[in-house]
Amino acid sequence: MTRIPTEPGTTEDRPAEDDAPTSVPATPSKNALDTYFKISARGSTLANELRGGLTTFMAMAYIILLNPIILSGADVNGLKLDHAQLTTATALAAAVTTILMGVVGNVPLAVAAGLSVSGVISALVVPHTTWPQAMGLCVIYGLLIVLLVVSGLREKIMNGMPLPLKHAITIGIGLFVALIGLVKAGFVHTGGPTPLALGPFGELAGWPVLIFCLTLLTIFVLLARNVRGAILIGIAGGTVVAFVVNAVADLPAKTWINSAPVWPGSPVASPDFGLFGHVDLFGAFGGHGLGAISATVAVFTLVLAGFFDAMATIIGVGTEAGLADKQGRMPGLSKALFIDGAGGAIGGVAGASGQTVFVESATGVGDGARTGLASTVTGGMFALMLFFSPIAGIVPTEVASAALVVIGSMMMSQARHIDWSDREVAIPAFLTSVLMPFTYSITAGVAAGVISYTVIKAGQGKWREPGTLMWLLTAVFVVYFALTPIKSWLGVH
Repeated sequence: MTRIPTEPGTTEDRPAEDDAPTSVPATPSKNALDTYFKISARGSTLANELRGGLTTFMAMAYIILLNPIILSGADVNGLKLDHAQLTTATALAAAVTTILMGVVGNVPLAVAAGLSVSGVISALVVPHTTWPQAMGLCVIYGLLIVLLVVSGLREKIMNGMPLPLKHAITIGIGLFVALIGLVKAGFVHTGGPTPLALGPFGELAGWPVLIFCLTLLTIFVLLARNVRGAILIGIAGGTVVAFVVNAVADLPAKTWINSAPVWPGSPVASPDFGLFGHVDLFGAFGGHGLGAISATVAVFTLVLAGFFDAMATIIGVGTEAGLADKQGRMPGLSKALFIDGAGGAIGGVAGASGQTVFVESATGVGDGARTGLASTVTGGMFALMLFFSPIAGIVPTEVASAALVVIGSMMMSQARHIDWSDREVAIPAFLTSVLMPFTYSITAGVAAGVISYTVIKAGQGKWREPGTLMWLLTAVFVVYFALTPIKSWLGVH
């Protein structure tokens, strides 16, 4: 690593030219915007950043629709949460955290309500607490992650992880992202007689999945022809085709997975900030909430998911963006980690549940994004959705899902960096890669990789080699896998 001056009197850790993961030479800054975001220095352009930020937003705009659906189903003292308020909270929290990630962190990472966090809040926390108490737990877990960042522990864990595992995390996220896309599009079906199947009845059927296939193939062809903006062009083209097909064929709304591609009656809606600031920080620990033990277990679960899901995503997307050096370290990592942790607290205050880095950020990276300007664009689009939320669902899920499959294929390229003939690294890398999609959990994949790595090293008599942090992580992940019997032993339900 080389200490490179950025401004008078300051320096920043950045990969030396020989360690730079990309072959694009840095060019002199052109203006204040270029200088602040280091656009030219990272081999990018203003057009790439704008296009990448828009692509990321289009790939993850579904969260504005989906998060309120998950949370509005929660029963809070016999009442359902207001859908309009949840929509506003979701867009607001995503806008604030993503813009912070861009302006302060200067990385192309978008942040929004984590569906795993929202699922835990909706199913396990809210039925036993008030909504302010549930949001209080989000604030607490976010602040705990911030403390881990401020102490330097989170960055030490990321930098102390063996390089093959970092590559395996990128591969695993790629497979996970691709599977998410295939399932969201209806190409792969879950819940049938087999764990996974081709379509709901072992075969593909319906216009939406055909549009997904056409969009996917279009993007692949454009990429093979080295067309700039291939992903954005594919999403835009697929959306237009979906509009036409839906109008001509007059398809029922239930034909589409989330919402039909139709223009809303009125694209404008007034935001409702009714949930903002309703936080009871420690109420869930009392007798009228979950209780001390159950609330502590819930916070531990949220911290673990928020910590390692985001860590793995940052490693994967950062590596794909060429921001990591040969050791897998990223410049300015601590800022990105801090904002991601703060996202938990920001989401709690906004009333949207905890925020986390989205794997869909990789779609913008795939379209050329390399700096925080792309995230600023994405955050700005979320801010616009505070007033134009009815049009958030214009891009069908089936079309956006094609971009996820494409990005998954790109991230698989990291497999070339792993020595698959060396079993002491190949086995942990394999478990890390395959368990992310197979368990639908990034944390589970990281946990399996870490545990198998340290155990194999110990079995070879090299138990000192992993280092103290890796052994501490192993202990934490053993608790993670044994959480159900531990809760049973503690009497937690």
